[in-house]
Order: sequence, then C-alpha cells, then structure tokens
Amino acid sequence: MQAGEQGSPGVSKWDIRKKIWDYMEEKNLADFPRPVHHRIPNFKGSSLMCHSIQKCDVFHKAREVKVDPDKPLEGIRLAVLQARKTLLVPTPRLRTGLFNKIVPPPGATKDTLRKCATSQGVKDYSVPVGLDAKVQIDLVVVGSVAVSEKGYRIGKGEGFADMEYAMMVSMGAIREDTVVITAVHDCQVVDIPEKLLGDHDLTVDCILTPTRVIETGCKSPKPQGILWHKISHEMLDKIPILKNLRYREQERGKDTTLKDDQPAVSTPGKPGRAAQKTRLENTGLQNETGPTQARPGEGSSSDQSGNPDEPTTVYVGNIPQGTRVTELKEALRKCGATPTRLTWQGAQHRAFLSYISKPAAELALKALQGLSLGGHALRIELARNQHNRMASRP
Repeated sequence: MQAGEQGSPGVSKWDIRKKIWDYMEEKNLADFPRPVHHRIPNFKGSSLMCHSIQKCDVFHKAREVKVDPDKPLEGIRLAVLQARKTLLVPTPRLRTGLFNKIVPPPGATKDTLRKCATSQGVKDYSVPVGLDAKVQIDLVVVGSVAVSEKGYRIGKGEGFADMEYAMMVSMGAIREDTVVITAVHDCQVVDIPEKLLGDHDLTVDCILTPTRVIETGCKSPKPQGILWHKISHEMLDKIPILKNLRYREQERGKDTTLKDDQPAVSTPGKPGRAAQKTRLENTGLQNETGPTQARPGEGSSSDQSGNPDEPTTVYVGNIPQGTRVTELKEALRKCGATPTRLTWQGAQHRAFLSYISKPAAELALKALQGLSLGGHALRIELARNQHNRMASRP
C-alpha cells in the first residue's frame, strides 16, 4: 500500500481500516501487540517518534501536552517527560475522568522516565486531573489507524479521541490554535474522502512518520464542543464525567438535549417516536434504556445498510423468568461487553444489545459465549437480519 493510495468509490471508514490492518499484518509492519486489527497499530519504527516530535517547533513551545495511551505513542510520551513538560494522558475509556497527569518520582532517571511512559507507568505514576484544574493544553497527540495528507483522520472506530477533544473544548482546556499531531507508519497515510468526515471527527495539523513530517494545512474545523444530540443516556451513564460537563453547560444556558430526547418526527404512514413509545407502553414492551430494537428478522434501516460502521445489534434469548435488567447489565459489564444501548423485553425472555459497530458486536459475541443467568444458558447471536446480511455479502 503506497502513501496516498486512492480509495475506491463508495469506500467506508471500515473499508479503510481493514485494508490497512490487513496490509500491516501481511507485511509484518507492526510490533506487539498483534494482530493489529481493532487497535491503533504499534507500527515498527514508532520508537523513532521520540526524536521526530522534538523536531517540531510546536513541541518546544508547548508546556502542557496531552498524549493518547496507545502503544505507538510511548516514544512521544517519553519525549514529553524528558523535556520536563506536563504530560496528560486520557483515562482508559474515560471511565473515571478525562485524563491523568503523569508525575515521575523526584530525581527520576531516564530508565524511570521510560517506565512512566509505558501503559503500566501511566497507571503507577499518575494523579487524576479534575474539571476545575487550570489546564491549558498546548499540544494534542492522538493515535490513528489511517490519516490523509489533508489531515483527515480515522481511528479504530470507538470515537474516544474525538470525544476527548470535544470534552477538552467544553472544559476550556484547549484553544482554537491548539495543534493536533498524529504518528503513524508511512503505509497508514492514505487518501480519505472528505465525505466520510462528520462534524464530530477530529482532524490533524501534522503527521509524523518514520521517514517524514507532513504539515497538513487542514482547514476543516475541529469539534467545537460536545454534540449532545449525538450522546445517549446510556453513554452518559458509561462516562460519568459527561454528566458533570452537561450540568456545567446547562448552567451556561446551552442546549444539552440528548439523542434519546430528540422530539419525535413522523412521516406519512409511520408513527413518530412519541407515538411508538405510547404504543410500546400500552403493550408492555417499553424498554428501560431507549426505543425498542427490531426483533430478529425485522431490523431497522440502519441495521440493513451493510455499513460496518453502523450500530449492530446482538440478540439475547432464553432469559429466565424473574430476571431483572440490572442482573443482565452486571453480567455484561463483567464480561467487558457493555453495549451502547440495551433494549429489555423481559416478559418475552429476551433483550437486544446495540454496539457501535459490527466489529464491536463480534467481539461482544465472543466474550458472551457460554453466559448464563440463574442457571439458564443464554442464547446469544447477531440479530437475524444481520445474520442474513452477512451471509449475503460476497
């Protein structure tokens, strides 16, 4: 794969991700952890980024630097620590806050700083940074699966880098001129159609590779804050800091209406969301966390799109009588398979789990195999319409 290779018409983000992951595996272009699929690849030569970042003027001027916890960015985290700058690293999956400050022990040697830059070191030598802390980030460094010379970026599909940036905007931690850098292998620099970018997607100003430094000159606007209309109540529960930021923005008079709370829109012949909710309540099928998902074989229009970046639903059946939704939620959490939305239909002994993408759903399927509740083995599979769609793909 050559840098700047042209994508085919109708290409999706997932197509680009898979092409790069497959290529890097085939050509052995990555170090541990392997395989690179569903990861930010730890490309060979990533350790050189420690020296590459030091060639950037913005690095020398920066005092506070936020660097993602991805393995290929370990060298850059080390460079920040060696330069005695403040290093901020996002907390894993934003569960306990936005980011932590890495604090090396007094008199830390170079070897100790190397440990501080690792994922374990981030855990051992960090302190949480609260929302009220006076943070002013001068440089943001993110991991990528793919990036274009125009500055368009694709992550692994979970959206945390985009969310982190939006949250930093909300808390006033970055300015409009804060520079965003990514570090990738040369093969990860490819053409990305502009039409794939959403208003939540983070673009980059500079790309570091083992062989060059690319100034993108990107003019596309970065996220201007949290897009609350794209946030669900489920996500709000999973990322507690979002609740605090939402309250603060409400206090400032901003509209923080969530995706689940959008007004119903009816089309001829189809009831709006409010009408659907009323109908579900009357039939006893109202779920606890959002509008009901399709039954196996019926699927929503997004489920039938065939786009791997679209949410994908997993069916859970054979739920024993008397089981509470909280019991299923706890079991999912322990398996590391918490969905973005859970649709509970306990009276019918079933539930539907919505995941952010098909790959996320497939990982959840593996994690949930053999799961049981109350001594009953659960039936867990992709919703039937998605089985059919996958089977029909060439």
